[in-house]
Amino acid sequence: MDIEQFMQGYKKAWEERDEAQFCALFAEDGEYHNTPFAVQRGHAQLAAYWQRVKLQEDVQVRYEILATSPAGGIAHWHVTYQVASEELFRIWAQSTGTNLVARKPGDPLPRMVLDGVLKAEFGSGVCTRCAIWWHSMPEPV
Repeated sequence: MDIEQFMQGYKKAWEERDEAQFCALFAEDGEYHNTPFAVQRGHAQLAAYWQRVKLQEDVQVRYEILATSPAGGIAHWHVTYQVASEELFRIWAQSTGTNLVARKPGDPLPRMVLDGVLKAEFGSGVCTRCAIWWHSMPEPV
């Protein structure tokens, strides 16, 4: 596996909201650092974390490879999705530390924009460690 293959699989797993495809990218004890302070290790934790993408609709992922080597690579990624549940909106608002979107009861849920960088390390044909750094915000209306 190289960074291009990884990013193709990452894009497909996210757009199809499929935790099995996501886990298949990683070694059995692979690590996914979704923030500098949180890590999911192994397929069970990876699958549990990826469940949150099921609360997203109309997911669109784009990426650009920034660097590649036999042992890994770096990519810039950009994602938009429609928030599909109040639960996901609360998860996002809590992760930002504030409720940046003033919403009244009954207001539509926002479409979100995420932009980030991903560094992946590979061994034995799968990802052994992936770290992402990202920011999110509601899509401007």
